[in-house]
Amino acid sequence: MQSNDEVVGILLAAGRSRRFGRDKLLHPLADGTLMAIASAYALRAVLPRTIAVVRADNETLAAVFAAHGIETTVAENAASGMGASLAAGIAATAQACGWIVALGDMPFIHPQTIASVANQLRAGACLAAAAYKGQRGHPVGFSGIYRDQLLALRGDQGARSLLQQYDSELVLVECEDPGVLVDIDT
Repeated sequence: MQSNDEVVGILLAAGRSRRFGRDKLLHPLADGTLMAIASAYALRAVLPRTIAVVRADNETLAAVFAAHGIETTVAENAASGMGASLAAGIAATAQACGWIVALGDMPFIHPQTIASVANQLRAGACLAAAAYKGQRGHPVGFSGIYRDQLLALRGDQGARSLLQQYDSELVLVECEDPGVLVDIDT
C-alpha cells in the first residue's frame, strides 16, 4: 500500500460515557464549546485532515461533528473497545504516513503540544507521545510502519500493548501542558 506524506489526526469519540452518566462528548465546557468539538478543533488546528471515530448508534454526535466541518468515520465494532475504534480510524485514513491519536474526552491539550508530537513523526520517530513532568499522556503519534498492527487492534486497551512492545522506539515529547494528562470521566 502506498502512503503519502500526510500525518492525520484521529479523534477517538466512540465510547459510551458510562461513568459520566450521559454522552460526555456533548457536554459543554466552561466557554460553551462542546467537549468533543474542543478536542477536535485542537487536532485540526495542527492537522488539516482530522477524522473523528464515532459509534454507529451515535447519530447526534456525528451530526455535531458534521455541523462543525469535522470528518467522521463509524467504528462498527466500537462496543468491543478502543482498539476497534482506533483500527476504524486507521482504516479510513490508511494512506497516511502517520497518525496523531487523541481522545475526545481530553479537550485541554494545547495545539502546540499536538504540533510537537506531529513534528517528531515528521522528523523520523516511529512512535511519539506527549509527556508532562515525565508522565506519558496524549496525544500519541504512530508512523506508518505500524499500519498493519494498528489495523489489527481489538479490545479495550487500544494501542497500549503496541506502545509497550515498542517502548524503546517511543519518543517522549516533554511539554508544559498538563492537559495531556487530563481526561474527563465524571
